[in-house]
Amino acid sequence: SRRARVSMWMPRQPTHGRRGDRFRPPHCPWPECRDHTIRSGYRAVRKGHYSRLRDRKRVPRFRCPTCRRSFSRDAFATTYYLKRPELLLPVASMLVSGCAHRQIARHLRCAPSTVTRLSVRLGEHSLLFHELSAASVTLNEPVVLDHFETFVRSQQERLGIATAVGQRSWFVYALRGAGYLRQGGRSRRKRALKSPPKQTAPRAVVDSTLKTLERLLSRSPAWLELVSDDHPAYRAAVRQMTSRRIPVTRIRHVIHANPDRSPGHDQERARQRDRALFAVDLLHKLLRHSQAHHRRESIAFGRKRQSVVGRAALFAVWRNMIKKITERRPSRLTPAMRVGLTRKPWTWTDVCAERLFERRIIRSAI
Repeated sequence: SRRARVSMWMPRQPTHGRRGDRFRPPHCPWPECRDHTIRSGYRAVRKGHYSRLRDRKRVPRFRCPTCRRSFSRDAFATTYYLKRPELLLPVASMLVSGCAHRQIARHLRCAPSTVTRLSVRLGEHSLLFHELSAASVTLNEPVVLDHFETFVRSQQERLGIATAVGQRSWFVYALRGAGYLRQGGRSRRKRALKSPPKQTAPRAVVDSTLKTLERLLSRSPAWLELVSDDHPAYRAAVRQMTSRRIPVTRIRHVIHANPDRSPGHDQERARQRDRALFAVDLLHKLLRHSQAHHRRESIAFGRKRQSVVGRAALFAVWRNMIKKITERRPSRLTPAMRVGLTRKPWTWTDVCAERLFERRIIRSAI
């Protein structure tokens, strides 16, 4: 059932606040261990405790019977190895509010490099959290697909993030980055940079669309209704799905071209396009409004592609689980509640309640 399926991925309560005699490690935290991906029946050997310097609390330690490595209870908390774990949740809340790293550092009285490291950690955690939560949802609605155009390091290196959003629920189902160079004057722009931009694979937009369609089809029980604009990469990706042993009959591609909006042209086509792609357009507007490095005219560019995609995943988690559908009406409904994933709005404490491990998430999503 849907309720049983949701309970498989929902994080437990924060492990760093439990008593030591009640906590039992569910698996080995070391990725090289054979018991790292174990589902049940794992029993670690108790190996004393240590006292934390920041609060003088006793933290129990354990030893894995398979790899013979020792670990503590904090290895399963999102704040592992952090000297100031109290900054993680405020930084996450301020990052989706449009604050810069130095502004957050001044407000929380810490170093800007601390905020940068916490941003990277939150991005990696959000990517795994979004992958796990989206894999637990059955796709039963049309999906609106569009690429969010932004820049990395400068305006010479573009990044398109494929965003797949539910047309009725507004739930963000997939995120996939596609980097490519800006067209025209490439040699002159390369010399203007301190270091040349990274070489990108050809047809990056088509490849990201293909991977996004594969994920969406794996979550769709019958067939997928894809709604997009007239970008040629989307048509090419749908045609190439036949070479990957996926019947095209499972994909119904509805195209709404971007019409000319100047006076004297057909405005009804523009209104139809806006109604059909409203879910993804609203997400892109929120991204540009809340993130300074995504605005059209900006000098606050992201430094790395993975960091920019991680920040987008952090925003998607906030959009799906925490932010309400509308803030003008007295309703607590979120996109995750619309698709039946949760029963109430989540908080950053719920999102960061438990550390997520990459190998375990990948195996659960396949």
